[in-house]
Amino acid sequence: MDKELRNRDIRYCVDRSVFHETELGGSTPPSTNSGRAIFNAAKNKLRCSRSAAKSLLFKFIPILQWLPHYPVKEWLLGDIVSGVSVGILQLPQGLAYALLAAVPPVFGLYSSFFPVFIYSFFGTSRHVSVGSFAVVSIMVGSVAESLVTNDNFTLPGNDSIIDMDARDKARVEVVAALTLLVGIFQIILGLVQFGFVVTYLSEPLVRGYTTAATIHVTVSQLKHIFGLPLSERSQPLSLIYSLISLFRRIHNTNIGTLVVSTIALLCLFAVKEVNQKWQSKLPMPIPIELVVLVISTGLSYGINLHEQYGVGIVGNIPTGLLAPTVPKTDLFFQVVGNAFAIAVVGYTITISLAKMFAIKHGYKVDSNQELIALGLSNLTGSFFHCFAVTSSMSRSLVQESTGGNTQIAGSVSSLITLVIILKAGELFTALPKAILSAIVIANLKEMYKQFMDIPALWRTNKYDLLIWIVTFLSTICLNLDIGLGVSVIFGLLTITFRTQLPQYSVLGQVFDTDIYRDICQNTMTKEVDGIKIFRTSSAIYFANAELYAQTLKAKVGVNIDLLIEKKKKAVMKRKRGLQKVITLAQRILSNTKKGSGLEFLMNKEAIVGSLQTLSETIPNPPTLQSLGLERLSFHSLILDFAAVCFIDTVGIKMLKIIFEEFKDIEVDVYLVNCPGSILRQLQSSRFFNETFTPALIFPTIHDAVSYLSQTHESSSLQEVTAI
Repeated sequence: MDKELRNRDIRYCVDRSVFHETELGGSTPPSTNSGRAIFNAAKNKLRCSRSAAKSLLFKFIPILQWLPHYPVKEWLLGDIVSGVSVGILQLPQGLAYALLAAVPPVFGLYSSFFPVFIYSFFGTSRHVSVGSFAVVSIMVGSVAESLVTNDNFTLPGNDSIIDMDARDKARVEVVAALTLLVGIFQIILGLVQFGFVVTYLSEPLVRGYTTAATIHVTVSQLKHIFGLPLSERSQPLSLIYSLISLFRRIHNTNIGTLVVSTIALLCLFAVKEVNQKWQSKLPMPIPIELVVLVISTGLSYGINLHEQYGVGIVGNIPTGLLAPTVPKTDLFFQVVGNAFAIAVVGYTITISLAKMFAIKHGYKVDSNQELIALGLSNLTGSFFHCFAVTSSMSRSLVQESTGGNTQIAGSVSSLITLVIILKAGELFTALPKAILSAIVIANLKEMYKQFMDIPALWRTNKYDLLIWIVTFLSTICLNLDIGLGVSVIFGLLTITFRTQLPQYSVLGQVFDTDIYRDICQNTMTKEVDGIKIFRTSSAIYFANAELYAQTLKAKVGVNIDLLIEKKKKAVMKRKRGLQKVITLAQRILSNTKKGSGLEFLMNKEAIVGSLQTLSETIPNPPTLQSLGLERLSFHSLILDFAAVCFIDTVGIKMLKIIFEEFKDIEVDVYLVNCPGSILRQLQSSRFFNETFTPALIFPTIHDAVSYLSQTHESSSLQEVTAI
């Protein structure tokens, strides 16, 4: 009966667990004690499940967590002003960066709306401004130009005329597929908690790469600055080929285009300098890009620059939004490598800016959620013909400096872009392309300042300088995609090289303290009498295990291998001498006859026994002193493992050899500052035995020094007393 009641209660709890907690609370509880326990457990599990689901929802959609607590009176005005400022800046940059992405300008506006609006729901940074960015745009453009070349769209019978509409349509399809794959990569990396992938892109690598990308961006815009029809190149050394082609045709420069570009650049650089100099006194930066955009469009339309002087213009900018379409997945195989590179580079830029603002304003960003947010932005944008986006440094600084506190500012800026797309896009039909190129180049001013990293790194870290230079040169010569791969591989090789050649040092004690420092770098240290302390700055593994042992022997000031060899020779020499004496005695005894005058030699056993007694007076094993060799000036060796993060099987074997060799020359070896993982590795590798026990390990250097000093003093007193 009890069993039936218990089974009924189990079914009751399982069935009722699908209902709301209030229904459980209002139901008749089970009749047995076990049933009530199961009922309460199910009720608590449901509460935990609801709490976990709520936490997961808030983590995945952060806006649900902070929006209900949004301080409207304190932050709303600042977010609106910031959003308007960024929206004004986003218009010219969106149009300009579309040229870098090798798509018509209107797609730059699309990329400034959809991804920005999506990020405001899923991003954890309150200050970054997501949208088009020069480095990512040029990476997208290089893919589009390499897969969709002008040569494939020349009109029949006239190779000099290109079907621009068909070419642009094909490039938009490639860019959309690329952006979709970028979004998928970023979402997958975020879901598998792979945000740490950015750690393989060190700051020198990223800065060297973005500096080289800046050169690529600048060169790609020179054709619009000079008004020259140059073909696109995306293979290795494309930058060099582009410059050669430019200089060969420099005599065909369109003077009208060059004048427009020069005036625009002068105005942009001058006002940007004013914005930077008077940043603290201006309520918001002067939107010089928008001013130049509006004035140049008006002048171009009024003077008819395109017809009168041959100045290239943007052309038709359709109003309204395009219907969403699914990108062509059959293009994935052709762009998969580039998509992963763009996904990683875009995330690196975003998380760097996000962490910078988070530290400044005292909040945290979730690196994995940032990957998901950026991935969803690109994924959604790809269905609306957007190109891949990331955070823009210039817009993010504007958003933060003009009072932006949350991604409400991002939503406002995206809505301003939407209004322009729906109503004002056609007003910029007469906008000269040279103006957009000038805006692109002017916004790269801060990026060019990264060349100052070279003297700074020369003073601080030569390895980082080498990474910066190799990254820069490989990206310049091999193009953006291959250059990034080469840079990452070289960065990893430098890590391997640096662990192969770590810093080794002999430590001494700072007088009357428990502090131990490198005796070569600190004049206040002195070696402890009779004790050598050796430290490495790296892990011990197959690549540097032999070097560790060689450096250790060199640092102690004694040729250990030679001393061991001398000891072996001395031992063998003594053994041979004893053997000769024993052999000689045996031969004499065998020839000795009773009564021959050698009565004192009573029998063979007596002589052999006396010789064996003589051999036993020699220590076993023989000491250096008994062999006539000079004793070492130290009796103990301490190996500091404070910086050893791991040790492999090769390292453990080498460590055991070190223990045995120094034991052979009467030096005891001790380990200090061993991490728990190292101890577990030593234990699992059966490093310890009857000779080398865990008693040879001390928690700190000072503990080992204190113990060894006291022990050696006690043994010395005993020897003196015995004498």
